[in-house]
Amino acid sequence: MPAGVLALIVALAMLLLLPFLLADAMVSALLGLGIAPRVATLLVIGIFVGSLFNVPVWRRAGAAVLEYRPSDFFGLGRLAPRLAQPGARQVIALNVGGCLIPSLIVVYELARLLDAGGGAPRHAAVAIGLNIAACYLMARPVAGLGILLPALVPGCLAALVAMVLAGEHAPPVAFCAGVLGPLIGADLLHLRDLGRRGGGLMSIGGAGTFDGIVISGFLATMLST
Repeated sequence: MPAGVLALIVALAMLLLLPFLLADAMVSALLGLGIAPRVATLLVIGIFVGSLFNVPVWRRAGAAVLEYRPSDFFGLGRLAPRLAQPGARQVIALNVGGCLIPSLIVVYELARLLDAGGGAPRHAAVAIGLNIAACYLMARPVAGLGILLPALVPGCLAALVAMVLAGEHAPPVAFCAGVLGPLIGADLLHLRDLGRRGGGLMSIGGAGTFDGIVISGFLATMLST
């Protein structure tokens, strides 16, 4: 068999296996958070399938667009006022797999940390606050693309802070910080900046693809386990 054909077959096989390897890693991460195996499997399936669905929560008009007239080119624009036309309508939505399900897991883990008592709730608050601040500073609203955030940095930062502060509670603290950092710091606190974009769907958690919220949360958990 020619080497090129063999390499193509191997590449295709790896591409087909990648979703299963990713799902297995995600299930293992959830098991490390104290979630039962069957529930962890259902949650991962829900994240994959739910990434295809968005729940609209807010509608608003996009940024106004100034009307252009050819007379402006000849310096006659001051003779008549320029009118601002309303921009295309924007829809703010929450992605089921990329936002809602990870947020529900965070609520569960925070409840467990509160029940554990001691320094766990305080450590979680510090880790979450630091990651929210970091994500807010790193996020860059880009016209036509949305809010850009380095994919791996929030998860690595959440894991590092959790391992330094939380000890045996590092995995759940890392997951909570990894999810809430991008969700609040990058997305929610930059919602006003989304008004500068054109109309259409603005999905928090991704529009049919994995968003930084999922990547950050699971990466932080796996690194801190």
